[in-house]
Amino acid sequence: MPELPEVQTTVNGIKKLALGLTIKDAWTDYGSAFHVGKDNIADPAFFARFRKAVRGAIIADTSRRGKNVLIHLSNGKTILIHMKMTGHVMYGRYVQKSKAWVATDPGPLRDDPFNRFVHFILNFTNGYSLALCDMRKFAKVTLVETASMSQSVHLSEHGPEPLDPDFTVADFKSALLARPEGPIKTVLMDHQTVSGIGNIYSDEILWRAGVHPLSIVRAIPAAKLPLMFSAMRETLASGIDFGGDSMSDYRNIHGERGAFQGRHNAYRRTGEPCGRRGCHGTIRRLVVGGRSGHYCDGHQKLYT
Repeated sequence: MPELPEVQTTVNGIKKLALGLTIKDAWTDYGSAFHVGKDNIADPAFFARFRKAVRGAIIADTSRRGKNVLIHLSNGKTILIHMKMTGHVMYGRYVQKSKAWVATDPGPLRDDPFNRFVHFILNFTNGYSLALCDMRKFAKVTLVETASMSQSVHLSEHGPEPLDPDFTVADFKSALLARPEGPIKTVLMDHQTVSGIGNIYSDEILWRAGVHPLSIVRAIPAAKLPLMFSAMRETLASGIDFGGDSMSDYRNIHGERGAFQGRHNAYRRTGEPCGRRGCHGTIRRLVVGGRSGHYCDGHQKLYT
């Protein structure tokens, strides 16, 4: 699932390429009986209203909240996209062939097989489109009022943003201690604790901080919290700097792979020697709350 760095990379791409563009039309094949009555374009009735609302609107701005891409329109509406497990947003020239949308220009948009599962399109009057590729069709696209979007059901329960300059170590401690008996990896991935961290970056944060993923929040020494806080910020910032993580199928706005997967210290490195200087441990895999976790059996300490 795209996490904070991948979503921020996507937002940065939209901001660079799509601001000021006018939406000509919208298309989707997400239709599903399971979503009937929900505020999601997978409900055909909702998509009809969505399409009417966005046609003619201008892309005024874009931002991120947790793992959500927010595309703010000139008419006071915001398109919210949660890319879920396999989604990513791309920008290019597309044509529809046999009910499928195909990129026309040579390059990764057209040639990378991970970019061929287009299930939502925003067509612009300049001939370009934003295309949501989503192999497993789990992504969510909806429309909210910009002025009240933080109170919407989609965003109201999100915790603080870990890269917010106003978010402090003290705030971080308070957020973690809201779940004192939880395993730290699970707590870090809870969007109500801090918003935007998932499986990959929680592994990397805990490796950098030297904390075992099964450590119980209340038992982690106070002296470790500033280290975890710094590790969180440094790891997420690095993820953005390297254009996100494409260990799986995430691609950026150009349909290109990110590079953070080449910077992994723990995630999916099971059985490899730890790369930390002076550490002789080995990367191990375990299951935490139904999710895989990766850690070093040397320098990452278990606090219970």
